[in-house]
Amino acid sequence: MTQARRPRRLRGGIDLGGTKIEAIVVDAGNSVLGSARRPTPTSGGPPDVAAAMVEAMRSAASAARIEPSGLVGVGVGSPGSIDAATGAVASARNLPGWTGSYPLAEVLTSGLGTRVVVDNDVSVGTEAEFRLGAGQPYTSVLGVFWGTGVGGGLILDSQQWHGRGGAGEIGHMVIKLGGRRCPCGRRGCMEAYAGRAAMEARARKLAKRGTSTKLFKLMEKEGHTRLTSSVWAKAVEAGDRLAVELIDEAVAALGAGIASAVNLLDVEAVIIGGGLGVRFGEPYIKRITDAMQPHLFNDGRPPDIHPVALGDLGGAIGAALLV
Repeated sequence: MTQARRPRRLRGGIDLGGTKIEAIVVDAGNSVLGSARRPTPTSGGPPDVAAAMVEAMRSAASAARIEPSGLVGVGVGSPGSIDAATGAVASARNLPGWTGSYPLAEVLTSGLGTRVVVDNDVSVGTEAEFRLGAGQPYTSVLGVFWGTGVGGGLILDSQQWHGRGGAGEIGHMVIKLGGRRCPCGRRGCMEAYAGRAAMEARARKLAKRGTSTKLFKLMEKEGHTRLTSSVWAKAVEAGDRLAVELIDEAVAALGAGIASAVNLLDVEAVIIGGGLGVRFGEPYIKRITDAMQPHLFNDGRPPDIHPVALGDLGGAIGAALLV
């Protein structure tokens, strides 16, 4: 008599970023069985973004040979302010038209036919690194994700720290009083100098004024409408003066902001990821480490600095851990 096969306990994870949506299906051991990537819509509003997320998750589930409704659940890592009780997302300003609150979990649950849990994108990415990646040896970790914006996640005494719901917004630490305008509307934030969206806005402004740059030709050559991480990396590699100048500014801003956070929290380790962090990798993480040093109060005992170990999929894996 043959024993009936037990159903697979598969989970979904969606990493919602400013330029891409990454969806995966994982098994109980967090091995990725199916994945799909879609560009994040550049126009419309939250319903358009949610529709693209549903499409990405359906494709990932298809690759894993399962219907989305057959998943135990789907976790989502989203930018913005998250209502943990309802899964609503507000003020995701790096996404099109997303200024108010939108019932993301409810809409995705309807579109996928399984329960959906939502948390902050950088928090879930940091949790994934803490449990499965570069943060495993530590009990206190600061995750810094350098991408469309600059986000932070905190592990203190081996526990996620959410504060009152807005902890970890390292990109909005002020590094220059009265400084450059940030996408959040305030001035002098680290993200105003290091976030990809802010860097692109700066590049467009300077190019319009006549500054020579290859950034936008490279963007068009790659078929993009935005300056993606790969465009920045190729421009820097080609020695484009504007790209090099703006990336240098970003590194200096990251160094000052991360060092200030370390001075406050005294974490054991800082883990750097995000689209730009992964793309530029170890050499630039060394540069960020060097840029931190002059600003560290305890400069004789700096924290360990690591790149993310889980790469591009870390955010989606962290999202799947929510289920």
